[in-house]
This record gives sequence, C-alpha cells and structure tokens, in this order.
Amino acid sequence: MALTLIKEDGTGKADANAYANAADGDAYHEGHLYATAWTSATADKKAAALVMASRLIDSLFQFNGVRTKATQALQWPREDCPDPDANADIVGQRLVLSNVVPKAVADATCETARALIVEDRTANPMGEGLKYSGLGDLQQSFDKGDRRPMIPHLASAMLSKFGTLLNRRSGAVPLMRT
Repeated sequence: MALTLIKEDGTGKADANAYANAADGDAYHEGHLYATAWTSATADKKAAALVMASRLIDSLFQFNGVRTKATQALQWPREDCPDPDANADIVGQRLVLSNVVPKAVADATCETARALIVEDRTANPMGEGLKYSGLGDLQQSFDKGDRRPMIPHLASAMLSKFGTLLNRRSGAVPLMRT
C-alpha cells in the first residue's frame, strides 16, 4: 500500500501526517546549496521522508502553547504559542495564529527530510554499548554518544523559536509558570 501524505494546513486535521509536502520541499531546496539528495529522490521517497521528519519533530520537540484541537494528529497548529518574530507594535499579534503552521516548522521538516534521505539518522550508533574492540594491534574505541542528532542542527535552530528540544543531555528542564 502506497503512502498518502496528508499535509497539515492549519485546520487541525485528524489524519495529517506531515507539515510539508513535496512541493514545499522542492521550493525549500531551490535555495539550498546541498539539495542533490532531495532533488534526485523519487516522489515516494520524498513523501516518506517528509512524514518521518514530521514524526521526529513531533516526538523530539515540546512546543510552546497547546494543541488547537484535541483530535488533531500533529502538534501544530497551536494556541498561545509566542512568536518571537512578531511585531510588538500590533496588539494581539505576539502569538502564532491558531490556524497556522509556521513556515519555520515546514522548513525544518524539509531540512530534516533531506537529512533522512542522505542517511538513517534514527539508527542505533555503530558499536552501541561497546567501549573497545580490537584484534591484536588494531584497537577501536566507540563513543555511543558520538552520533548525528536525529534532527539536524539547522532544523533544531528553526524550531527552537517555538519550543524546546526534548533529548538534550544537559539535564535542563523547561520551567513552566502558572
């Protein structure tokens, strides 16, 4: 059965599975220096990468505010999510509109999708749990912490305006004021 990509359009769809579609990805990658992996991928591979990227983003980020609808499939759209780029002079415009998926979320999805096409960023690291390996004079040391993050640094930076990456190693916990 073929994958059907259903893009979240800001209405809080119960069946949405991606924040961007292939056309969004194509537009995003027009201005990308390292777009070859994306541009040479098939339509099916692009769709699967965008769906997987959306899953990772929803799993690894705690976004500010709350979901607009209890029945929506993805984390966006949201209510009461501050928009750090909003015009402070316009009253009521300091929040992301509750019927919008920010462009930064769609762009981060496209960036993560390209990275997933290049390599499986979700795989366990080589030598996981193994500190040293070797035969005779040939010794190897593995650091299970030495691996690429599932969400690329650029995508994390785009998303950090709207929430917090959950798998940080610093032990920091977001402060929630009530």
